[in-house]
Amino acid sequence: MKPIWVFIYGTLLPGECNHHVVSGRMEAGPPGQIAGRLVDCGEYPAAVRDPVSRERNCIIRGLWIAVDRETLAAMDELEEFGGIEESNDYERVWVRDAAAANRAGWVYVWAGDRGCPAIPGGYWPDYGKGKGNGSGA
Repeated sequence: MKPIWVFIYGTLLPGECNHHVVSGRMEAGPPGQIAGRLVDCGEYPAAVRDPVSRERNCIIRGLWIAVDRETLAAMDELEEFGGIEESNDYERVWVRDAAAANRAGWVYVWAGDRGCPAIPGGYWPDYGKGKGNGSGA
């Protein structure tokens, strides 16, 4: 079966609290970056791809991973994504890497920041550790 590429940027990253959802069920790919900005939702981040992020040329840093359909379904459940015509917490959208146009895949995003503050630097692990979260998220 052809692998499904997904860009992860938050609590699914290695060392973070939800990595167990993909651990042992993924093939780690290269680090990557996508257009957008991260916002602080408390114990986790959200990627936002909106006019503000485009105007400011914001970048989110993360990791590309390859998964199978079963693992993608587990990720959909975690992110509360029920399908394209459903009411979802996160939407799953197709993106290209900002630095490597030949690399593309899915990412979970919000349409807007929902009033959550921006995460400076666009990299959750550094920011999450600075918040003092015991889970690393």
